[in-house]
Amino acid sequence: MTNKITKIVVLMLLVLTCGYAFAQDANELKTRMKERLPVIQALKSKGIIGENNLGYLQFVSSVKEQEGLVNSENTDRKAVYTAIANQQGANVDLVGKRRANQIAQNAGAGEWLQDNAGKWYQKK
Repeated sequence: MTNKITKIVVLMLLVLTCGYAFAQDANELKTRMKERLPVIQALKSKGIIGENNLGYLQFVSSVKEQEGLVNSENTDRKAVYTAIANQQGANVDLVGKRRANQIAQNAGAGEWLQDNAGKWYQKK
């Protein structure tokens, strides 16, 4: 009986520790994404990047300004989509597509977006 209780307590501590580590990672991810936002908005305003139909940033011009930052943002977005998909028992691509729809609705005039068929357009 004591052995079972010990195992349960250890398991609970492990779960709590993993939950704490995930919360820490989530906060760090949120901070990174928030810090990148002004540069992303500037790149969108210049017409260098847009939002594709999968919920990721994509270059819409031949200029690849801040490519590392764009790649980092997309990596973090994938981590967010994966966490949401795991939580909801959904497909990561579906989560990204849903987010792409939200982004498109909130996009500013002149921002580049990709429709479901893959065609790029500027929001009016």
